[in-house]
This record gives sequence, structure tokens and C-alpha cells, in this order.
Amino acid sequence: MKILYAIQGTGNGHLARARDIIPLLRQKGELDILVSGTEAEIELPFEIRYRFKGLSFVFGKKGGVDFLKTFKKGSLKRLNKEIDSLPVEQYDLVISDFEPVSAWACRRKNKPCIGLSHQAAVLDPFAPRPQKTDMLGQMLLKNYAPVTKAYGFHFKPYHNNIFTPVIRSEIRHAIPTEEDHYVVYLPAYSDKRILAFLDHIPDIKWYVFSKTAKEAYKERNVYIYPVNNEQFINALISCSGVLCGAGFETPAETLFLKKKLMVIPMKGQYEQQCNAAALEQMGVPVLKKLEDKYLEKVISWSYFKTPPEVNYADNTAAVIDQVFEENVLNLRGFSSTPECLLTENPGG
Repeated sequence: MKILYAIQGTGNGHLARARDIIPLLRQKGELDILVSGTEAEIELPFEIRYRFKGLSFVFGKKGGVDFLKTFKKGSLKRLNKEIDSLPVEQYDLVISDFEPVSAWACRRKNKPCIGLSHQAAVLDPFAPRPQKTDMLGQMLLKNYAPVTKAYGFHFKPYHNNIFTPVIRSEIRHAIPTEEDHYVVYLPAYSDKRILAFLDHIPDIKWYVFSKTAKEAYKERNVYIYPVNNEQFINALISCSGVLCGAGFETPAETLFLKKKLMVIPMKGQYEQQCNAAALEQMGVPVLKKLEDKYLEKVISWSYFKTPPEVNYADNTAAVIDQVFEENVLNLRGFSSTPECLLTENPGG
């Protein structure tokens, strides 16, 4: 059996999860790996068959996505060529972790595409939603990498085909300690803005992981580090708490390690707004933005808040088994005529 596993490379979470999923897929057949996107710092220790620019979102400096840079960096014409060049028809099974090139290539060639991602769970109607409706954000999330069948990971198993998070082995097998530092990972904010905020909380040692810093440096009680996977894991395992965006992997790993967690969802990022709603239901404090008016909440959290209890058993192998049991026998005879957002020649 020939399998294509396509991974979104915008952000580190998809690639971190893939490190544990890839060995399980290799047990099922001949595996090729596709990675698209340009914003991740984590590398995969596996051979990559296809590398594409795909459709990446660029983080800004004020708490959200920089849509101007995203538009300039992206190209529908180039994306269209990438989609056409991918020979999905050569594979018996295509699995996409929110990866657009593989998903749209399957749609164009009327081939099943199995979604295995956090976003698949976010889109499930039983998953938590923010109070404020975002129709555009929901539409973009739904059509970014459309699939024919979805399996998702979320903070809780809200419905069928929604499973608890994949906790990478370095975290799952770690022995956590509680030292006197707090970890900060807010890639949508500039280092300058983070430093200005944390400067008002001098009694705490902050380890800030930055997407823009070229080398480590220190300003008073704040330590700035370039994003480094091994260093981040070590800081996470030994910290007292984590202040981060409302992504998925870092909050899930923080909860698994029984660390205090506070999140700030990115502006204009519907998935993070949904994650924040789910975490708030669990008792995790959520800030709207990084502003001085929230200083007292951060101080109170750092001294008094306790993390919610979670049970994230290692069920990744069982999930992969279920995906194959439910789909491999049903691949023949697939027929669908979905509506496509991409035309045959966008921009051309």
C-alpha cells in the first residue's frame, strides 16, 4: 500500500505531532511525506518526498496574522501549479494534516482525502465555539484544506472521531519539575511589546521564546531565546507555568505536564478563538490581548491559579488503526462532485 502523509508546516504543532504519527504510518505501508509552509522551526527526522510553499500565514507583531505579508508571500498561481504537480492518483491513501496542496489535489482528481488534524476537530459542530460568530473565519478554516472524511484531536473528545491530543514522546516520557521560571510563547507579538509588558512583573523569571531573535539575550528578569525545539521542551518540562497563544500543541502539552496555563488567542485567527473557548470551559484563563490593563490577571494567575486535570492517554496507535480500518476497504468506487474554491487557472 502506498500512503501519502501531507503535513502543514505553518507553525510547529503539526510537525511535532507528525514525529509520533509517521512511525505508525510506516507500519501500514510504503510512506511518502509532504510538507508545505514556511513558518515552522521544527525539522522532521525523516525523508521528505515533497516540499511546497503551500499557503502560509505570516505572524504579525501586534497579536494577529499579518495579512499584507501573507498576501505578498503567497501566490495563487504558484499554489495552483503545486496542486497540479502532485500525483495523488499514485497513492492508495492520502492523509492530510490540514495541508492544502494535497487536499485540493485530491478534490481536483476526485480522490478521497482523509483529514487527521486538530482543525478537523475544531470544525466539528459539537466542538466549543466563541460567543462571537465569525462566518468568514469559519469558511476559511473549512475550505483551506477540505477533506472527504475527518478525524480530529482536541482538548476533550467532544464527539465521535474526536480524540485527545497526541503528546509527543519527549513530553510524554518526561519527568516534570517546578522551577522558578515561566515560559512565554507569543509569536504574534513583537519582542519589544512582550518585554514592555513583562517588565511590570519583575518578581518572576520569564523565558520568552522568540521567532525573530537571532541570539539569546537578557533584559532584567526577562530572558529572550530564539525558538529551539530542544531548549523549549526543557524549559516547558521544568517551568511553573506557560503564557502562550491559543494554539493546540503547546497548551495541550502544558496541561499534560500539569503546569499552569494562560492563553491569548491571536486576532483574526478563528481556530485560536475556538481553542480559547474550549480552554475557558476547562477553567484556563484567557486574555483578549497583551495589554497593561490585564497585568493584575497575569499576576494573580502566576501566584494562585491551578491547572485543570486532564487525562491524555497514549491512543495515537489506536487512532491510526481506526483510520485504516474505516477507510482502506472503502477507497474503491469513491465518487464526489464537491464545489471548489480554486478555479482551474487562478491568477492566470
